[in-house]
Amino acid sequence: MRIGLAADHGGYKLKEEIKNFLKDRKINYEDFGTYSDESTDYPDWGGKVAQAVADQKFDRGILICGTGLGMTIIANKFPGIRATPCYDIFTARLSRKHNNSNILVLGGRVTGVDLAKEIVKEWLTTDFDGGRHQRRINKIRQIEQRCFKEGSI
Repeated sequence: MRIGLAADHGGYKLKEEIKNFLKDRKINYEDFGTYSDESTDYPDWGGKVAQAVADQKFDRGILICGTGLGMTIIANKFPGIRATPCYDIFTARLSRKHNNSNILVLGGRVTGVDLAKEIVKEWLTTDFDGGRHQRRINKIRQIEQRCFKEGSI
């Protein structure tokens, strides 16, 4: 599995912790930035990872900003992306089982390091259930296709 990883300044410190967590578990990742805690704009970093996942250059992505909300908004603008903000293990599990989330979003200012690592672990190891959930994802895909075809987005 290849993971694209990015953060803005609000998520920089947690991103560095998650990098070490991935490295310790020998999980292949690429750091798309930012590379300091200097103020920056989350769309610049989140968009890079979302595009890479949408283009299937990476299997999944992890994005981190202050709350997780901005990164979620930008990532979900890309067709085929199902970015989910997760603040606990339960939402991480269901984001994979029910939504086949391909981008995990964390809030660097609202989620502690230990909990964030547990969330990442759960998200990476939980499989998609398929079945009725696949039907719902297919409907999302149809909406995306219609919107992009009609130029709505």
